[in-house]
Amino acid sequence: MTADRRRWATTVAPLAACALLLSGCASMPSGGKVNRVDSSQRAEGESRVRVFGVSPQKDETPQEIVRGFLEATTSDEPRFSTAKEYLTEHAAKKWDPFASTTVLTGGPSAHAASGVAGERDGYTVEIAGTRTALVNEWQSYGPAAGAYNANVHLTKLKEGWRIDKLPDGLVLGESDFERIYRSVDVYYYAQLGPDAGSVSGGRDVLVADPVYLRGRIDPVKETVQALIEGPTVWLDPVVESAFPEGTKLAGGREQHLSLDDSGALRVRLNAKGAGADREQCARMAAQLFHSVQSQASAKVSGVELSGPDGEARCDLSREGAESFEPGRLDGRAAEQYFVDSKHRVASLTGVSEKGKVVEGPLGSGAVQLGSVAVSRDERQGAAVSLDGRALYTASLAGGGADPEPPVLLSAAKREQDRLTAPSWDGLGDLWVADRDPEKPRLLRLRGGTEKPEEIEVPALGKDERIESLRVSSDGVRVAMRVRETDGRSSLQLGRVERHGSRENPSVTVAALRPVAPQLEDVVAASWSGDSELVVVGRESQSVQQLQYVGTDGSTTNQPTLPGINDVTGVASAEDEAKPLLAESEYGIVRLPPDANWRTLPDPGTSPVYPG
Repeated sequence: MTADRRRWATTVAPLAACALLLSGCASMPSGGKVNRVDSSQRAEGESRVRVFGVSPQKDETPQEIVRGFLEATTSDEPRFSTAKEYLTEHAAKKWDPFASTTVLTGGPSAHAASGVAGERDGYTVEIAGTRTALVNEWQSYGPAAGAYNANVHLTKLKEGWRIDKLPDGLVLGESDFERIYRSVDVYYYAQLGPDAGSVSGGRDVLVADPVYLRGRIDPVKETVQALIEGPTVWLDPVVESAFPEGTKLAGGREQHLSLDDSGALRVRLNAKGAGADREQCARMAAQLFHSVQSQASAKVSGVELSGPDGEARCDLSREGAESFEPGRLDGRAAEQYFVDSKHRVASLTGVSEKGKVVEGPLGSGAVQLGSVAVSRDERQGAAVSLDGRALYTASLAGGGADPEPPVLLSAAKREQDRLTAPSWDGLGDLWVADRDPEKPRLLRLRGGTEKPEEIEVPALGKDERIESLRVSSDGVRVAMRVRETDGRSSLQLGRVERHGSRENPSVTVAALRPVAPQLEDVVAASWSGDSELVVVGRESQSVQQLQYVGTDGSTTNQPTLPGINDVTGVASAEDEAKPLLAESEYGIVRLPPDANWRTLPDPGTSPVYPG
């Protein structure tokens, strides 16, 4: 058999396998060479097959051995058994494929390393490519652009060349990564500090932590293990897990996890995990329920946790899990809001295209308004004046025509340097940024009415400022459009860390990380789910586009949004069934599910959902 070999694949579906065999029996070749298929040649249909590696051959060159090894690492084998055949016995024991995953645009190349390829004690091959992302040992995805180079050393044994030195982890092309891995949301409880008491069930607010898992290798078990291991490094300071430290699956790798015929999940934990009391056990079960449900194709009917002896410790039904529902602070988003052509706050109900002016001061026209935000319970509104100078808050249930004095004023001289559009979190707090060049700052108003308190953002540079912001409903994440020193805007995700007491709080937005690094200039963004945003921007030398991105910076599997010109604002609900809103050169447009953009009759501005 030559070095050019096809990677063998077997279908998952038995009927598909039978059809393949029956259709091929009449012309099955009895000889000839088998060719390896490069990752770029695989079709979309391969998502329905299981892929396995091909063992190394004695007559292969060092470069062919390395290429064969790289191909074998893209297989669907749980422990990379075929890939390890390319390594010496010592290297196979030492190599940790789960240490990290480097994603390269177009895939890795393997060629003789310059100057060291023909050394006496072996041969060195360089693996190279253009890096686009890195998944670390905690399965956390992160954009990581730049060149990738790593050396692999081989030694010659009686069975042929074998790799004896190599870096830990995997190196995959984008197409293989997308085929093998899938993003899964695992859930932890928000640490809201002194603000936990401001909402009912403040200890039970679940936050999505996206991780990348091998999608076809025991996905339920992979999800459960990722959850038990704890949150990713970035999210860890603002969430907590109900699982006691030291919790593991009883039986380790031997315990197979899957939903039974009724949709129930049964998990056996070690003594550490089984030692939790019933209340804590129920909170653990809720985390499991929603984490597994986030990636399971079937509905989870319930979760049962037991100890290593198999004795049940607690169970949680689907109905019981509803009280821990992720996004419970999202609100109903019963209406959509905007500023109408007369600079008043108006609303749209359902699929209606005719706006209705809201009750109270924000709809009276007493003050001309330029942007609006509505609390998630839709009882309060906040609006910035047309000139950007003043922030007003008022009830949306009436209360007279004249607004109360503004709760915040900007001292900036120019309109574009004043207040951003405000945003409400699910705790009932109002956030806004003042872009005043003399004193740029991020501010929070507790309950929308208390005195504005300045929030530190240590990662912002001296000449950077917040151009717009949207706070997540859980209150521990904030998406901010930040103007860089060169004048372009990037989308950054910040971690909201809360400390201190109710009387003396301390809030910091820490650890900014880019969410859409592929976009050269970001225009607008809105939350669109537990771990997803819809973003307006453009790539280098490209036209403007709308796309969904994950909070970890990954591109999502959502369908491409229809194009529309000159979008300056976007609004999305956490409920996917509700239409997307945008502000464009045509005015306000709306994109219902499975439909095209429709222009609203009123040429208004600043479309928003509650939040």
